[in-house]
Amino acid sequence: MTDPVLQEASHDPSKLRLVANRPVFFGSAILIVAFALFGALFSATAGQLFDRLQALIVADFGWFYILAVAGFLVFVVFLTVSKYGDIKLGPDWSEPEYSHLSWFAMLFSAGMGIGLVFFGVAEPLLHYVEPPRGDPASVESARQAMVLTFFHWGVHAWSIYAVVGLALAYFAFRRGLPLTPRSALYPLLGQRIHGPIGHAIDIFAVLGTMFGVATSLGLGVLQVNAGLAFIAGVPQSPGIQIALIAGITLLATLSVYMGLDKGVKRLSEFNIILAAILLGFVLVTGSTIFLLQAFVQNTGAYFGQVVERTFRLYAYEPNEWLSNWTLFYWGWWIAWSPFVGMFIARISRGRTIRQFVAGVLVVPVLFTFLWMTVFGNTAIALDMAGVAPIAQVVQDNLPTALFATLAELPLSSITSVAATLLIVTFFVTSADSGALVIDTITNGAVDTPPVWQRVFWAICAGAVAAVLLVAGGLQALQTAAIASALPFAVVMIFICYGLLKALAMEKSGGVPDYGMLPTQPLDADINWKKRLSTITGSFRKEQVAEFLEQKALPALEDVAAEMRRRSLAPEVTRDGGDVLLSVPHGEHGTFSYEVRARAFRAPSFAWAEAHRPGEDDGKRNFRAMARSSEGGHPLDVTGYTSEQLIGDLLNRYAHFRHARRLA
Repeated sequence: MTDPVLQEASHDPSKLRLVANRPVFFGSAILIVAFALFGALFSATAGQLFDRLQALIVADFGWFYILAVAGFLVFVVFLTVSKYGDIKLGPDWSEPEYSHLSWFAMLFSAGMGIGLVFFGVAEPLLHYVEPPRGDPASVESARQAMVLTFFHWGVHAWSIYAVVGLALAYFAFRRGLPLTPRSALYPLLGQRIHGPIGHAIDIFAVLGTMFGVATSLGLGVLQVNAGLAFIAGVPQSPGIQIALIAGITLLATLSVYMGLDKGVKRLSEFNIILAAILLGFVLVTGSTIFLLQAFVQNTGAYFGQVVERTFRLYAYEPNEWLSNWTLFYWGWWIAWSPFVGMFIARISRGRTIRQFVAGVLVVPVLFTFLWMTVFGNTAIALDMAGVAPIAQVVQDNLPTALFATLAELPLSSITSVAATLLIVTFFVTSADSGALVIDTITNGAVDTPPVWQRVFWAICAGAVAAVLLVAGGLQALQTAAIASALPFAVVMIFICYGLLKALAMEKSGGVPDYGMLPTQPLDADINWKKRLSTITGSFRKEQVAEFLEQKALPALEDVAAEMRRRSLAPEVTRDGGDVLLSVPHGEHGTFSYEVRARAFRAPSFAWAEAHRPGEDDGKRNFRAMARSSEGGHPLDVTGYTSEQLIGDLLNRYAHFRHARRLA
């Protein structure tokens, strides 16, 4: 159901009207801007506050993070092997939108990011020379280093994403609720998700995503600065890093403002190709056989120790290692979960829960393990053999880890430039995609919000990253990730409970009336061959415009005329070619039913933004999509008769009246 505070605007995303869930938008914006101003104006005080906050969280809530993440992993594995595993993320008749190959490729792309490039060499080396237990710089510490790295980047991280992605996909595609975090708590809160509690949940998700994105951007800038220092002797200093954040954020902002969706998509695909080339280069020019052997052994050792590592808190031997590494990662993954969860939910409609979890926990994890083995074991082998003191270099300057390793391989000048370019492009796409996710949450998941809103969030991400670097560098980035994740970790526990409750009710036949999606296709009377032709066909913009003019508009006007005879006051309006019926009901709200043209594109490796009017119209497949104020996934009504359109409209209107006790 559409939130009553959601402000409607023209579908033209270039207009400067606010299209947002106002409590969520302004609540998030005020908190983020206040944080940025505090950090910028009182950086020393902010740095001290970050240190105290991290110490407090580690001392009092470290156990909670460890137990919660372990619970998330157990939860998704349980769903996979349980009777709920065959439930589809969409109506029973829905099919996956993407082939297995395309879906795996997009899951692979979701696993790529600045963090993987930053920590691919740095983390294994630091565990090697500074292990939590045992002798440093030994064969045993080398083996342990790779297990610890796998532990932080393995199934625990992706189980966190899977919890959020599963809940969003289930409630959005199977139950028709908006694609925002609050929807996952519908079984617990009912219609109250549209009130203050729902607003608070979405605000927690926005703050977590913002600080998660800012942490990634901060790490990326540290590494870009290190790369420029290696290539061109550029000094490594806060001033240079702030300038880099400003410049790269400007690129991301321009891509948002200009609507360069195709450019961003190609940039994302370029990222993956360049990362694969860099990975293959290090694998071939390094010790190939050793790396392949290490990959197999590292993976086996990880799975052999995963249970023990999951619950290890170093309670009998307290040290800072846990907060600097495990708790930082758990907080970072939780903060990122609305972002990555929403992405994998959007590409997984029509798959079963079992397929979803199996894909999410296998494909990205195996690629990550391969990346960490190739880069991490190469660096450790070079250091152990005495070829180069890479470990000491990393201890002195963490962001230089990747470049110090590449310097010992052939064509180091070329590969260092490629690595720096890879980080910059990851920065741009992460800022752009992160801004879109935040905007989606704050606007209530509308299709075409004004571009300026996304520009605002992209600038905020850059500003927060700059503030964190000034206020405390890497330590502040870690604190931001850990602290911002704490409230959303609590929300995720309730998300698990809500999802389990909804699945149990579905299996028992007691599914509540979500009022969003039909339980059966609405078009049972239509000639099935004609309907199949319509579903599989491709339509030009002009054809859909003709359908709206000759079928949709007369149907809505007929209903409006009949409603007026029954003492109602409906209004039919046009917005371009789209048609909208509005029926006010005083304090009970306004019912609306809209049929509009939507353009669809091929699968993308980037977060695809909504279609902008006039953009590549000739290369798109257009459909007529119907939606109402009752929310839910838009229904494809292309080819419907006037009577069938009216039937869909009246079904939704009947639910509107029932939900508000009007009938």
